[in-house]
Amino acid sequence: MDLSYQEKITLIRLKDLKKVKFEELVKETGLDQVAVMRAVLWLQSKGLAELHEREKKIVRLTETGRKYLEIGLPEWRALKVLKEKGKVTLDDLKEVLSEEELKPVVGVLRREGWASVRKEAGKLVLEITEKGLKAGERPIDIALRILAEKREAEVSEISKLVPVKELKRRKIAEEESRTEREVEITEEGLGLAEQGLEIKEEVSVLTPELIKSGKWREVEFKRFNIEAPVKKIYPGKKQPYRAFLDRIRRKLIEMGFIEMTVESLIETQFWNFDALFQPQNHPAREWTDTYQLKHPKMGRLPEKELVERVKAAHENGWITASRGWGYVWSPERAMLLMPRAHGTALSGRQLAEGVRIPGKYFTIQRVFRPDVLDRTHLIEFNQVDGFVVGEDLTFRHLLGILKRFAVEIAGAKKVKFLPDYYPFTEPSVQMSAYHPELGWVEFGGAGIFREEMTRPLGIDVPVIAWGIGIDRLAMFKLGIDDIRYLFSYDLKWLREARIVW
Repeated sequence: MDLSYQEKITLIRLKDLKKVKFEELVKETGLDQVAVMRAVLWLQSKGLAELHEREKKIVRLTETGRKYLEIGLPEWRALKVLKEKGKVTLDDLKEVLSEEELKPVVGVLRREGWASVRKEAGKLVLEITEKGLKAGERPIDIALRILAEKREAEVSEISKLVPVKELKRRKIAEEESRTEREVEITEEGLGLAEQGLEIKEEVSVLTPELIKSGKWREVEFKRFNIEAPVKKIYPGKKQPYRAFLDRIRRKLIEMGFIEMTVESLIETQFWNFDALFQPQNHPAREWTDTYQLKHPKMGRLPEKELVERVKAAHENGWITASRGWGYVWSPERAMLLMPRAHGTALSGRQLAEGVRIPGKYFTIQRVFRPDVLDRTHLIEFNQVDGFVVGEDLTFRHLLGILKRFAVEIAGAKKVKFLPDYYPFTEPSVQMSAYHPELGWVEFGGAGIFREEMTRPLGIDVPVIAWGIGIDRLAMFKLGIDDIRYLFSYDLKWLREARIVW
């Protein structure tokens, strides 16, 4: 049987000791504690030794307990004064007791029956009793003496005299759990050790010096078990959700999309709503559905010509076949600032700045909406918004892009589309995908931008667009059923979350 140098040394010592405490075995071998423990565990796995472990609870004195050993417990010091004077007030006891000891000691004297307590002239008076005059050593005093002599004792020994929780409550002693280990040689181990074990110097690396000197013939090379369990190492990696978003970004760029970027998370209502042909009296613009900024309250509108075209589209449809929303548009309302409610606001900005025709654009943006936090909803989340602009685009092109996105990028197995309504698209559609734990989950909406939106922004060709809750798609890819875990500080999940594609 192959044994290492440490195993041989340990087994030879165990042959004479038979059964020994682990600490004593460490001294006998002359090896360090870690080496001996490793040797014992390997010997145990080979049936040559056994390691016995026992959990032991011990009690030892605290600083307070050691102080009381020198000056006496508070009740004994108080009783001494009582024996001298017969009757005392609390002020008399202050000579021998601290403020911290004074109040509880009255209860102890009464409980032990050593003193009677009453009030006289508004003062608390203690008078010694017959039992107090004859008071002798109690179990708690014996327990303290044992702890003083042994420095520490097992809980079972002390609890026979006094409850350990009483000592802890009075801060006299503290409790500690300790593992006691014993190592015992087995019959097989004893037989192997009695046959004689050859001790050779063990090396783990074959060096040039060993080869030149020929000493390699005299040493024993350490064997390594490559199947032995080792400590799990967690390499550095990106936060799983952050890595997912980066891969989505790269995938879209590889598909020919151009990324739209913006530094600020704050937007005017003009770009968030008005430029998208969403009326100023729409319920989504109220405080129940969007956040508002208190300070600063208002931002600036873009160039006057663009603002006038958007205003006209809202009021009368401008040069489109639409009649608009038929109300008086307010520039003050459009100037209000808010945290961005959807990434489509960037689509409006990009269309106004100019786009390639044909062209494909996308953005991944953090957005904010009042909601109730649960396993499928957040108040701060990410959206992937995008659009494709071109001469001959149809609604079928849009459905094809959405399905490819859900199946290929998110890994959804089933996808379905339902008719929907959005102020800035017509026709409009809602996309849902099937999650094995949550069932059908809505991911986002899409449609063809209305002319009332695109023409004031300078676009005269069809634009198909979508806004998808990428957080919910990430749930599919990362295999989680609670959206809040995407932003979790759970170290176990962060370490073990699978790396997506």
